[in-house]
Amino acid sequence: MAAQPMEVWDLWYPKAGATGIAFARGRIADSTQVMLVHAAPPVLTVTVRQDDNQLVAMGKDLASTDDTPITRLLRREDQIIRQDIWPTLDDIDHLVLLPGGEVGILKQWWHAADHSEWRWQIELYNHR
Repeated sequence: MAAQPMEVWDLWYPKAGATGIAFARGRIADSTQVMLVHAAPPVLTVTVRQDDNQLVAMGKDLASTDDTPITRLLRREDQIIRQDIWPTLDDIDHLVLLPGGEVGILKQWWHAADHSEWRWQIELYNHR
Protein backbone atom coordinates (compact mmCIF):
# COMPACT_ATOMS: atom_id res chain seq x y z
CA MET A 1 0.00 0.00 0.00
CA ALA A 2 1.45 3.38 -1.03
CA ALA A 3 1.96 6.02 1.64
CA GLN A 4 -0.62 8.79 1.60
CA PRO A 5 0.85 12.09 0.32
CA MET A 6 1.28 14.77 2.94
CA GLU A 7 0.98 18.55 2.74
CA VAL A 8 3.04 20.90 4.93
CA TRP A 9 1.71 24.29 6.06
CA ASP A 10 4.68 26.40 7.22
CA LEU A 11 3.89 29.67 9.02
CA TRP A 12 6.67 32.18 9.64
CA TYR A 13 6.51 35.38 11.71
CA PRO A 14 8.80 37.64 9.65
CA LYS A 15 8.76 40.62 12.07
CA ALA A 16 10.22 38.79 15.11
CA GLY A 17 13.88 39.44 15.90
CA ALA A 18 16.32 40.28 13.17
CA THR A 19 15.21 37.70 10.61
CA GLY A 20 11.89 36.27 11.83
CA ILE A 21 10.90 33.11 13.65
CA ALA A 22 8.97 29.93 12.91
CA PHE A 23 5.42 30.06 14.27
CA ALA A 24 4.04 26.68 13.21
CA ARG A 25 4.71 23.88 10.76
CA GLY A 26 1.83 21.45 10.42
CA ARG A 27 1.62 18.31 8.30
CA ILE A 28 -1.74 17.12 7.04
CA ALA A 29 -2.73 14.00 5.13
CA ASP A 30 -5.15 15.63 2.70
CA SER A 31 -4.94 18.88 0.80
CA THR A 32 -7.16 21.67 2.12
CA GLN A 33 -8.34 25.04 0.85
CA VAL A 34 -8.98 26.39 4.38
CA MET A 35 -6.67 26.29 7.39
CA LEU A 36 -7.68 27.92 10.66
CA VAL A 37 -4.85 29.18 12.89
CA HIS A 38 -5.05 29.80 16.62
CA ALA A 39 -3.32 32.92 18.07
CA ALA A 40 -1.59 33.94 14.85
CA PRO A 41 0.99 36.74 15.05
CA PRO A 42 0.20 40.13 13.47
CA VAL A 43 2.14 39.28 10.29
CA LEU A 44 2.53 35.86 8.67
CA THR A 45 4.36 34.45 5.70
CA VAL A 46 2.76 31.15 4.70
CA THR A 47 4.08 28.44 2.41
CA VAL A 48 2.22 25.28 1.53
CA ARG A 49 4.30 22.46 0.10
CA GLN A 50 3.78 18.89 -0.92
CA ASP A 51 5.82 16.23 0.86
CA ASP A 52 8.36 16.31 -2.00
CA ASN A 53 8.94 20.04 -1.19
CA GLN A 54 7.08 21.27 -4.30
CA LEU A 55 5.54 24.69 -3.59
CA VAL A 56 1.74 24.63 -3.80
CA ALA A 57 0.78 28.09 -2.50
CA MET A 58 2.28 31.10 -0.73
CA GLY A 59 1.27 34.30 1.03
CA LYS A 60 3.98 36.80 1.99
CA ASP A 61 3.77 39.28 4.89
CA LEU A 62 0.03 38.78 5.43
CA ALA A 63 -1.00 41.47 7.90
CA SER A 64 -3.68 40.96 10.53
CA THR A 65 -7.14 42.11 9.47
CA ASP A 66 -8.69 42.22 12.98
CA ASP A 67 -7.96 41.42 16.63
CA THR A 68 -9.41 37.90 16.89
CA PRO A 69 -8.35 34.55 18.35
CA ILE A 70 -8.61 32.69 15.04
CA THR A 71 -7.16 33.37 11.60
CA ARG A 72 -8.57 31.76 8.48
CA LEU A 73 -6.05 31.09 5.72
CA LEU A 74 -7.68 30.56 2.33
CA ARG A 75 -5.88 28.97 -0.58
CA ARG A 76 -6.90 30.46 -3.91
CA GLU A 77 -4.89 28.56 -6.54
CA ASP A 78 -1.26 29.37 -5.62
CA GLN A 79 -2.06 32.31 -3.30
CA ILE A 80 -2.85 32.38 0.43
CA ILE A 81 -5.31 34.99 1.74
CA ARG A 82 -5.61 35.91 5.44
CA GLN A 83 -8.85 36.69 7.28
CA ASP A 84 -8.92 37.16 11.06
CA ILE A 85 -12.27 35.85 12.28
CA TRP A 86 -14.62 34.90 15.05
CA PRO A 87 -15.58 31.39 13.90
CA THR A 88 -19.15 30.56 12.93
CA LEU A 89 -20.93 27.26 12.36
CA ASP A 90 -19.43 27.25 8.84
CA ASP A 91 -15.96 26.84 10.39
CA ILE A 92 -16.83 23.71 12.36
CA ASP A 93 -14.91 20.61 11.16
CA HIS A 94 -12.15 22.69 9.54
CA LEU A 95 -8.53 22.02 10.40
CA VAL A 96 -6.92 24.21 13.08
CA LEU A 97 -3.16 24.78 13.19
CA LEU A 98 -1.87 25.52 16.69
CA PRO A 99 1.33 27.44 17.52
CA GLY A 100 4.16 24.94 17.21
CA GLY A 101 2.50 22.84 14.53
CA GLU A 102 -0.11 20.48 15.98
CA VAL A 103 -3.14 20.24 13.68
CA GLY A 104 -6.61 19.51 15.06
CA ILE A 105 -10.20 19.76 13.93
CA LEU A 106 -12.51 22.50 15.21
CA LYS A 107 -15.46 20.71 16.82
CA GLN A 108 -17.24 23.49 18.73
CA TRP A 109 -17.05 27.26 19.03
CA TRP A 110 -18.92 29.82 21.11
CA HIS A 111 -18.16 33.47 21.89
CA ALA A 112 -19.90 36.27 23.74
CA ALA A 113 -21.58 38.91 21.59
CA ASP A 114 -19.07 41.50 22.83
CA HIS A 115 -16.12 39.14 22.16
CA SER A 116 -15.08 39.32 25.82
CA GLU A 117 -14.94 35.54 26.16
CA TRP A 118 -14.98 32.39 24.07
CA ARG A 119 -14.97 28.63 24.45
CA TRP A 120 -13.95 26.08 21.90
CA GLN A 121 -13.15 22.42 21.42
CA ILE A 122 -10.76 20.76 19.03
CA GLU A 123 -10.08 17.14 18.31
CA LEU A 124 -6.49 15.92 18.01
CA TYR A 125 -5.61 12.59 16.43
CA ASN A 126 -2.27 10.96 15.75
CA HIS A 127 -1.37 7.81 13.86
CA ARG A 128 2.06 6.38 13.10
